[in-house]
Amino acid sequence: MILSRRRFLQTSTALMLLPRAAHAVSSDLIALDSEQQIAPEGYPTTPVWTYGGSVPGIEIRVPQGGRVRRNLVNNLSQPTAVHWHGIRIDNAMDGVPGLTQDAVEPGQSFVYDFVAPDAGTYWYHSHNRSVEQVARGLYGPLIVEEASPPDVDQDLTLMLDDWRLDPETAHIVDDFDNGHDLSHAGRLGNLVSVNGGFDPSYSVGSGERLRLRLINASNARIFDLALDGLAGWIVALDGMPLAVPLPVEDSFPLAPAQRADLIVDVTSSSGEVAGLASIERDGGYGVVRFPVFETAHTRRRGIAPLPSNNMPEFQYEEAPLHRMSLQGGAMRWLEGAKLGDQDLTGRELAQLGRFWALNGYAERPKDPFLDAQLGQIHRIEFVNETAFPHAMHLHGHHFRLILPDGSLGPWRDTVLVDRGETRQIALVADNPGDWLLHCHMLGHAASGMMSWFRVS
Repeated sequence: MILSRRRFLQTSTALMLLPRAAHAVSSDLIALDSEQQIAPEGYPTTPVWTYGGSVPGIEIRVPQGGRVRRNLVNNLSQPTAVHWHGIRIDNAMDGVPGLTQDAVEPGQSFVYDFVAPDAGTYWYHSHNRSVEQVARGLYGPLIVEEASPPDVDQDLTLMLDDWRLDPETAHIVDDFDNGHDLSHAGRLGNLVSVNGGFDPSYSVGSGERLRLRLINASNARIFDLALDGLAGWIVALDGMPLAVPLPVEDSFPLAPAQRADLIVDVTSSSGEVAGLASIERDGGYGVVRFPVFETAHTRRRGIAPLPSNNMPEFQYEEAPLHRMSLQGGAMRWLEGAKLGDQDLTGRELAQLGRFWALNGYAERPKDPFLDAQLGQIHRIEFVNETAFPHAMHLHGHHFRLILPDGSLGPWRDTVLVDRGETRQIALVADNPGDWLLHCHMLGHAASGMMSWFRVS
């Protein structure tokens, strides 16, 4: 038996509903061992690590400006912590052991308490030994609702992931320190899930308008996504609304940690099946199916932008430019880099499980990459000198892409830098504290691609 995605629209229906907690009774976020049917029916259940007993963890929904208060209770065998990805919150709540807090030891707890300032699609996940803990299931969605949401018939959160499962037992393959993964593209799985299940389906009506909140929770997989039997627009990226919705005319990439909000109309007829497909080298495979029933809906026309968040207007041309070189990996091994106060050869670094570096540092350096004053504007130039793509993520801030023509692109918190590519971003340092900057291919971060910046 092979654990792989089935051909688009060739599988049986298996309804997978994402648990929600818009008005959760308990404020506890309990990290614990669980089991879940990740693989198709007929395979054994998979032992997983969860927040609250399911993968993804319970969906947390709050209104814009609402308060999130969760008491993390660690019932796992490892220390852990929770990072609230994409939320511009107080530095002490960011969830990075060794930088913003101590890791929460087994049997201990930690209270996260913050206000969610920006409407949009966000998520939370472990930030201790992330390459393992996220791969075991420690993540969930955080949805911050607009005061005036768009007019849609269904609002669906879809968390995409891939799993490396043993084809007989369906257990997670325990090879998180695999040198090949760490030095190449990262940990790629052999089964893709959406909302913790294989090949889920959601019934939709012909002519209905849907909001699809897509979250890539995988360790390293870059999804190339396309619509089938649906027509629509990307209206937000990484939680931030686009000033002008972008029509989906072809496939679009979604790197690890990135999110995309889509407004789509169901164009398939009753009795047909629409879907979301992942485009691969050997063809397209379905990841979510939408069986279509007949409705009396009249298809809507046009799309309005989502309400904007309170983001600053700025000019970046005179802002200082900081170069960050992405270095190392297979085929372009490190010739040497710093590990702490030591200068080590590439061979020595590889023996220690360090295959990557940022500006010559194969772990988070002692001094910040950028030391910014509050309110300053800075540019960062990511120069990918490696043979692999990297999803570079800044904590505590959104930034704007600088497009090739010099104009400012969309707000993001994670930028995909392809191999051999150079990409610039413009950052308003408006959130004080010590913030992580790292590759969100989690194996790359674990093996050297980790830095930080300070805003004071």
